[in-house]
Amino acid sequence: MNLLEVNALGISFGGLKAVDNFHVSVKKNELYGLIGPNGAGKTTIFNLLTGVYKPNSGEILLNGKNLVGKSCIKINHEGVARTFQNIRLFNKLSVLDNVKAGYFESQKYSFLDGIFCLPNYFKKEKAMDELAIDLLSVFHLEDLANESAGNLPYGKQRKLEIARALSTNPSLLLLDEPAAGMNPSETEELMETIRLVRDRFDMTVLLIEHDMKLVSGICDRLTVLNFGQVLAEGETAEVLHDEKVIKAYLGE
Repeated sequence: MNLLEVNALGISFGGLKAVDNFHVSVKKNELYGLIGPNGAGKTTIFNLLTGVYKPNSGEILLNGKNLVGKSCIKINHEGVARTFQNIRLFNKLSVLDNVKAGYFESQKYSFLDGIFCLPNYFKKEKAMDELAIDLLSVFHLEDLANESAGNLPYGKQRKLEIARALSTNPSLLLLDEPAAGMNPSETEELMETIRLVRDRFDMTVLLIEHDMKLVSGICDRLTVLNFGQVLAEGETAEVLHDEKVIKAYLGE
């Protein structure tokens, strides 16, 4: 069963087609990669999937429901969460509070509850604390719960961003170059983290990545994008040995 179906997706900026007739089908619980040279349109596609941009054409179906035209918040509520190439944490907030931010929708309390510290406020805060600590423990970050997010080492910040995305209870997790800026040992650890997320949370993951070791190591299938169009798609090993793909990356 396909969790995500994207058909004939397109968008233009000033007459330039940034994405043209893009399509992809991602199965439930699949680790799927979207790769391509710089400027191929990968992040633009993520922005289309999450409602940052509205496409000029095409449809985006999540569990059969069309997301086109919905706001970023509504798309998140439908079950899509993402991380960014440039980490976007609340650096001055604690690790715990970064994750709690994702739980406010499901554990929200009224304005008056918060102002007057009524019993429901303490009840909901306690519930969010427990949920956040449980989630942080999956990433071995529970001992750092009271640290400022901005003080964490780079690799742990990446983990925290993934944890915060998961706190919104998505069915589809979009990872935008999660290995960017990592050294080889951090990348190996990240690969294990992504596998754990998929298995532990029954998660479907669509990721953009330039690190071919990570891509070949964890992705079940790939789509290669070039100049906004699908260049190749299929099983990971097959796609990575496609002559068209090699030429696009090497510029031959």
